[in-house]
Amino acid sequence: MLTEEARQELERQQYRIVGSHSAVKTCGWTKNMLRGQGGCYKLKFYGIMSHQCLQMTTSISCANRCTFCWRGYKAPVAKEWKWGVDEPQTILDGSVTAHKKLLTGFGGNDKVLQQLYKQAQQVKHVALSLTGEPIIYPRINELLKLFDEQGISTFLVTNAQYPEQIRDLSPVTQLYISLDAPNKELLKKVDVPLFSDYWERLNESLEHLARKRQRTCIRLTAVKGLNMVEPEKYAELIRKGGPDFIEVKAYMFVGASRQRLSAENMPLHEEVVAFAKEILEHLPDYDLVAEHIPSRVVMIAKKEYRKKEKTRDKDGKETVEERWHTWIDFPKYQELALAGKGFGSEDYLKPTPPSSVGISGNGTPTREEAVARKQEREARLAKMREQRNGKTAIVAAEDVEEAELD
Repeated sequence: MLTEEARQELERQQYRIVGSHSAVKTCGWTKNMLRGQGGCYKLKFYGIMSHQCLQMTTSISCANRCTFCWRGYKAPVAKEWKWGVDEPQTILDGSVTAHKKLLTGFGGNDKVLQQLYKQAQQVKHVALSLTGEPIIYPRINELLKLFDEQGISTFLVTNAQYPEQIRDLSPVTQLYISLDAPNKELLKKVDVPLFSDYWERLNESLEHLARKRQRTCIRLTAVKGLNMVEPEKYAELIRKGGPDFIEVKAYMFVGASRQRLSAENMPLHEEVVAFAKEILEHLPDYDLVAEHIPSRVVMIAKKEYRKKEKTRDKDGKETVEERWHTWIDFPKYQELALAGKGFGSEDYLKPTPPSSVGISGNGTPTREEAVARKQEREARLAKMREQRNGKTAIVAAEDVEEAELD
């Protein structure tokens, strides 16, 4: 699939090629979590542990050349699968091995929380979203089953150009569709698709997404000056897909995208929040739930995920309160997925910690604020190591309220 030149370029960018068409790269948030510097937005929104997450793809090839993508154009583009097909077990084993090798340098590093490094040796989540289009791997359903058997949750992102593959896809823990523009003309400009019927493919993909029983999410990458327009038309497409969740996330000025866009195309966090609220005006069944300011992203959920629960106060008096349930009961999901019976998103919900809910009203930090915040965090971590002899309270998703969420 790859030329030698393309392979070398990807390896210089810290990718590791697995077999003939898959790749692995350590996520920056995995590294941050190991250093005690906070987890990614999926920790705050859904309860994954970032230091135990594998970032990979089953296909380096893609049918789009999105303007905001950080990858270079040396990676292959194609409409159909043209290559040999590696064994699912080979991909899983090779990906985990490559991931652990990339983390080797963190072992023994005095800036790394070694308890977390030990936990990171056990992969619990996989983000099938690194680069390319993972859903076109012909044996993707077999690989998903292997992940289930290993107790690894699956977050798969597709560019919505393969509706039949979405239709036939086995359950994943959370399935994402990228929605990059609100109309046909702008989608062509933003995604630069190979398919001439790209708009029809997107709409058919949304229809198939609406029929999925497990958790679904539509992700909007907001590019300032390009696609942050027509919120009512975004809302129309979102209603067609009927996702459980919506993520509105800022374009980040990184990688090869810097050859096509400028830093001015990267919206501030407060601009992302404002645009999300504009879309929400046309989605009465959804509400704004949470934000992750470093990633400049907000999460919107169906109101049905805000459920009434009976609780008791300190005096033992029973009260009823509403709580969001956006987190995932991962063991329950694995149990359901392996049982071979029908199940839906309602069957593996988990209450969201209060600290992970809400919009602060804060904007993107200035450089000075970011530096001060980092220094303060490092001082807290040094004190934590001294008091706990190198240990930390971040040992499981249930302890996230004690973790660094910024």
